[in-house]
Parts: sequence; C-alpha cells; structure tokens
Amino acid sequence: MDNGQLLENIENMIDRKFKEELTPIREDIHVLKEDVGVLKEDVRVLKEDVSGLKEDVRVLKKDVSGLKEDVGVLKEDVSGLKEDVRVLKEDVSGLKKDVQSLTGRVNHLELTLENETNRNIRLIAEGHLDLSRKFDEALKGKEERELILVRLNSLECDVRKIKSVVTIPA
Repeated sequence: MDNGQLLENIENMIDRKFKEELTPIREDIHVLKEDVGVLKEDVRVLKEDVSGLKEDVRVLKKDVSGLKEDVGVLKEDVSGLKEDVRVLKEDVSGLKKDVQSLTGRVNHLELTLENETNRNIRLIAEGHLDLSRKFDEALKGKEERELILVRLNSLECDVRKIKSVVTIPA
C-alpha cells in the first residue's frame, strides 16, 4: 500500500468516524432547531397574551377610576342625606314639642268647657226652670244669683289656672 492509498484509507476512516460522530450531533441540532421553533412560537403567543393582558389592565384601571369617582359621588350623597336626616330629626323634635303644647291647650280648653262653660250653661238653665215665679221676683233674685254664680264660677276657674301654674294639686 502506498502513501496515497494509506492517506485515502485514513481519510475514509476519518470521514466515517466523523460522520458517525456528527450524525447524532446533527440530529440533536435538528431537534434543538425544532425546539427553538416551538419556543419562538410559544414566545409569540405569550407576547400576544401579555399584550391582551395589558389592554385588560388598562380597561380595568379605567373602570376602577370610574368606580372611585362614583364612590366619591356616593359619599357626598350620603353626607347630604345624613345632614337631611339630622334636619328632619330636629324638625320632628320641634313637631313633638308643638304637639305636646297643643295637647296641653286642648286639655285646658276641655277643662274650661267642662268646668266653666257647661257649668254656667247649667246654672243659667236651672235659673230658667222655675218660670212659674213672678217675673219681677225671678228677674231680681235670679239675676243677682246668676251673676254671683257666674262670677263665682269664673273666680274658681281663675284659681284653678293659678294652681296649675303654681302646681298646687286641686
């Protein structure tokens, strides 16, 4: 074997050995290229998703800002309502006092009607029951008596009023 053949055999052996060693590496590189392609596609999808999420976050921020404004308006409205309720409570309290005052006045009027006016009417009616008496006797005696009774009844009522103001039991 001469040097040329020897070199050719060595070269063939190196080529075979090189091909044997490179084939798995080439296959690994091919698999890696496919994996990189898949990863690139995944990254593209992720970028689209992130872009969508950014848009969603922008919309959410806008919505939250609107909600904050709405809450601010609601707080102002509630504050106004609280003030209105406070004023209504004051008005109701005033109305209660007025009703109590009116109740007292009505009671006073009822007592006046019952004790003074009705009594005076009864006295006057009693005075006119005895029509059989002589006219001038009846006028003379009855007038004085009726005037005295009306005056007495009026004085009794005045005493009751003074007692109620001074709070002396009747």
